[in-house]
Amino acid sequence: MARRGDAELSGTGPRVQLVSNPSKTARTNGYKCAECGLTVPKWLGRCPECQAWGSIDEVGAARVGLARLAAGPVSSPAKPIAEIDVEAARARPTGVSELDRVLGGGLVPGAVVLLAGEPGVGKSTLLLQVAQSYAAAGKAPALVVTGEESAAQVRLRAERTGALHPALYLAAETDLAAVLAHVDAVAPGLLIVDSVQTMAVTSVDGTVGGVTQVRAVAAALIGLAKERGIATVIVGHVTKDGSIAGPRLLEHLVDVVLHFEGERHSTLRMVRAIKNRYGPADEVGCFELRDDGIAGLADPSGLFLTERAAPVAGTCVTVSVEGRRPLLAEVQSLVAASTLATPRRAVSGLDSARVAMVLAVLERRTDVRLGNRDVFAATVGGMRVTEPAADLALALAVASAAHDVPLPAHVVALGEVGLAGDVRRVGGLGRRLAEAARLGFTTAFVPPGQTEAAAGMRVVEVTDLAASVRRLRMLPV
Repeated sequence: MARRGDAELSGTGPRVQLVSNPSKTARTNGYKCAECGLTVPKWLGRCPECQAWGSIDEVGAARVGLARLAAGPVSSPAKPIAEIDVEAARARPTGVSELDRVLGGGLVPGAVVLLAGEPGVGKSTLLLQVAQSYAAAGKAPALVVTGEESAAQVRLRAERTGALHPALYLAAETDLAAVLAHVDAVAPGLLIVDSVQTMAVTSVDGTVGGVTQVRAVAAALIGLAKERGIATVIVGHVTKDGSIAGPRLLEHLVDVVLHFEGERHSTLRMVRAIKNRYGPADEVGCFELRDDGIAGLADPSGLFLTERAAPVAGTCVTVSVEGRRPLLAEVQSLVAASTLATPRRAVSGLDSARVAMVLAVLERRTDVRLGNRDVFAATVGGMRVTEPAADLALALAVASAAHDVPLPAHVVALGEVGLAGDVRRVGGLGRRLAEAARLGFTTAFVPPGQTEAAAGMRVVEVTDLAASVRRLRMLPV
């Protein structure tokens, strides 16, 4: 007979005995937000910390003084780590080289990938081409389950992009039980679910796309992928501020989190790895959106440069590093007399706060006067440059526009500008210079202390912003 104060929990798993402290009374732990983890004493419809709706659930666990867990059966015995077979975890190429670059070689069997992006950016088109390439490899069929479109609509897109293959299966479902039935019938090696917000579990309460349903659907798909070794890609929505919609728990459970982004008025698309258990988490893949689908760009630097017959004042080229890939970017500026009491400052493709700081340093530390002038700064080709390495190029572009002195077409500028007007070093300077030299640039403005120089490139070291502006006037156009 169990002693007084013991509690026994029975179930399908191992037996658990909880020995509670008689002096402690059982009480609940309150309520916890699934988004940010905030604990509150009572249920609320909206989290006061992260402002998320419907994310607070009851913890409901009884507090006990001591818990003892009895040993249960194991799924497989522990082995020395050197004796574990790693072939089952080898990545298999998807057939799309730029996506393989981000994933770290390809898709791992049993891995779950979460791909998020804004509406219309091209997520479904890219994954349809990935499924076709996977099916064409012949190792296993691919299954695409769509909950946002009909099967006929997806069929039309596949015909337009050339993504038809006998081993590529398509199903239009919103019930997760029906999705599992399709998996049993097709036995795919790749499963694509578009999207997780449209799937529902009938046995779970909550609206479709809500926190409870998304959590249940994601948990079921992850369990299915791990149990049967199916590479699974889940499409997710994003919120207005660009973050992944749904509970943050979803990002923690999956193996890879990718963000698909791009400007609506540009053909450039980028896939960034935010989390990757099987490869680098800072890699970027570049794609170009075309009429016949999405094509990978092995060398996208040409999209961000303007070809012109003669140099123009107000432009300067820099080298930005996206992940591990150096990309050339052109920074443009226009300085004009203002008729307003407060001159305008318009920014596109750059960090507005950093642009304001560089303009303030430029006016304080050099002879460039911007107090009564409008300043416009932008990048070319829809590229977004936010790293400090573009500070020097931005400052030279503004100075060039203010003095109406164009920079030579073969010059690049790299460096971070400090508040004292000094030019500081940036990471990966050797890779940046090598990429610039490969594309024909012969002169580089760099911070002091640079010992590595690419073949055929002249390195000009500048200690501060004032020296950079002085050298700008002496350069032959």
